[in-house]
Amino acid sequence: MELSAPVRGTGADAAAAAARRVIAGLMRAGDISGADMDEIAGRLNAIADDLDATAPELQERMVDMWRGDGRTRHDAVAGTENPLAPPLDYAPGPDGSITAEVVLDLPYQGPPGCVHGGISALILDHTLGVANGWAGVSGMTAELTLRYRHTTPLFEPLTVTGRQVSVDGSKIRTVGSISAGGRECVTAEGLFIAKHPPRPR
Repeated sequence: MELSAPVRGTGADAAAAAARRVIAGLMRAGDISGADMDEIAGRLNAIADDLDATAPELQERMVDMWRGDGRTRHDAVAGTENPLAPPLDYAPGPDGSITAEVVLDLPYQGPPGCVHGGISALILDHTLGVANGWAGVSGMTAELTLRYRHTTPLFEPLTVTGRQVSVDGSKIRTVGSISAGGRECVTAEGLFIAKHPPRPR
């Protein structure tokens, strides 16, 4: 199976896309491959040393991460500059929902050949939050209820959806799901509170 992912943009986004390939490649290779893992570890540590040597102070980086219009490139689900993110790319639907398509590889495995339930929770928590933002009223997660209806497969296209259902004062209710092959694997109902922590300055 092809390990490459589309490179989005340049700079940190492109480097993160390359890192995703490395992470997936390491998972697929393991110790049973013919690769010299000690040599690879040395090369990767040299890259990490270069990054550590040029990184700004943490507070400066935090300010930079949260600068802008509210869309974050660093988050763990849709962040194009985060190598841990798949990343998801959302599109709006005519009913006010949002949808993303994604294929998850071995780094996200729980049961054999299936997505870890905690990864599904992470994806849905974020998706519901993004759906709130697109609907115009967003906030912090107060409660997230998940129903695991079927195992969620790796290596297959998954459809992730989210839709804001209601706003009652500061309380926001949102629903979402992860589906494979037209079958719901995980569904979510979320309660959000319309408040946000201050951004780093």
